[in-house]
Amino acid sequence: MALSHQPVVRVVPERPTALPVGVWPRTIPAVEQVLRDGLDLAPGVTFLVGENGSGKSTLVEAVAVAYGLSPEGGTASGEHTTRASESPLHRDIRLQRGVGAGRWGFFLRAETMHGWYTFIERVGSNPRFPDPRFHEMSHGESFLAVLEARFDRPGFYCLDEPEAALSFASTLTLVRALADVAGRGGQVLCATHSPVLAALPGATILEVGPWGLRRTVWEDLQLVAHWRSYLDSPARYLRHLLD
Repeated sequence: MALSHQPVVRVVPERPTALPVGVWPRTIPAVEQVLRDGLDLAPGVTFLVGENGSGKSTLVEAVAVAYGLSPEGGTASGEHTTRASESPLHRDIRLQRGVGAGRWGFFLRAETMHGWYTFIERVGSNPRFPDPRFHEMSHGESFLAVLEARFDRPGFYCLDEPEAALSFASTLTLVRALADVAGRGGQVLCATHSPVLAALPGATILEVGPWGLRRTVWEDLQLVAHWRSYLDSPARYLRHLLD
């Protein structure tokens, strides 16, 4: 078997796990599945797609922190914090890394990126490659600037619902950025609600729900079916909500 050089080959549950059965986040089927069976991560881009509360963001956060990244976003050196809210799941997993894989990584977390912008302004960036003034941009513009400034080398990239700040056109820019990362040998783990992102050719899609985690294809995602039905006839959906 050929040796893998990808940053993360497998998420391995610790034995025994410290998290008690029946206590959050083990009450989430996807989390319980990972703590029972582990999780293989494919090279390139992997999307976790599911409803709110399904566990996709909890898993991405835990993997990012286990990799050594700041739970509030940024790199391993981004030790900024506002209010600790991460789950303890990262303590119950370890990551099997590829042989000779680099250590670079970045965690783009939509809900806490403004805290990372403040941290970067305070500590300063590399004078040879200065960062733009993220706080002076719109929310979406700053996200695209982060992609240009930080998604520029092979490594491990975790993203938690990055489409939250982006228009349709900007989401397509993100699709291209993720494809470029994978093309340079990087690896991406991304939680998303976006059918636009999930359509990235060659990506691995794991649908997250009451069943846990299951591999699927874009055409079979519940998310895609709902969006197709809604765009085909918005009035049919809204009639049930507004009546």
